Amino acid sequence: MAGLTAAALAAVAFLAYQASANVPANLAVPSGTPSVSASPKEKAAGKDKGKGALAVPAQSGAGVRVVYALGGKRVWLVGEPGQKPQTFEVMPSTVNPPPGTYRVTSRSGAVTGSDGVQIEHVVRFTNVESVSIGFSSAVDGTMPTPNPATKTGGVRMKRADGDAMWSFATVGAKIVVVP
Repeated sequence: MAGLTAAALAAVAFLAYQASANVPANLAVPSGTPSVSASPKEKAAGKDKGKGALAVPAQSGAGVRVVYALGGKRVWLVGEPGQKPQTFEVMPSTVNPPPGTYRVTSRSGAVTGSDGVQIEHVVRFTNVESVSIGFSSAVDGTMPTPNPATKTGGVRMKRADGDAMWSFATVGAKIVVVP
């Protein structure tokens, strides 16, 4: 009897997780006010000094969106007007999307990445050269430079940043990629 109860509870927990992982964007509730903060490395380099040092790129449009700067290896989560965007560094993969506007097409809570690494909070938004492109974080917390000989599309971030992305970018959310 205890085994059946445990199995039923596990099944309900799994289904609840699956349902929360696929909530449409218009039903999602913001998880709080994002904020901008420079990493210790950026502070040491002086990159957080001066107005606009970590500002959202001007060419990224308007409205609620995720902005991914290819050259800057950085992402911004831009919320409602008046909210400070959250920004963080990312590690691009070997296959990059061309600049443009996309929508989140699918999400996965936890999978194995195309590089064999266990990843979580996968937010996919396009395909390039038959490679799925999306944001994710490695379960072990690492952000290694990808092997240039392998075609991969995962834009990796720290686990805390992956949590923020997961909360912010539900299916249908706007993704803007800038050079």
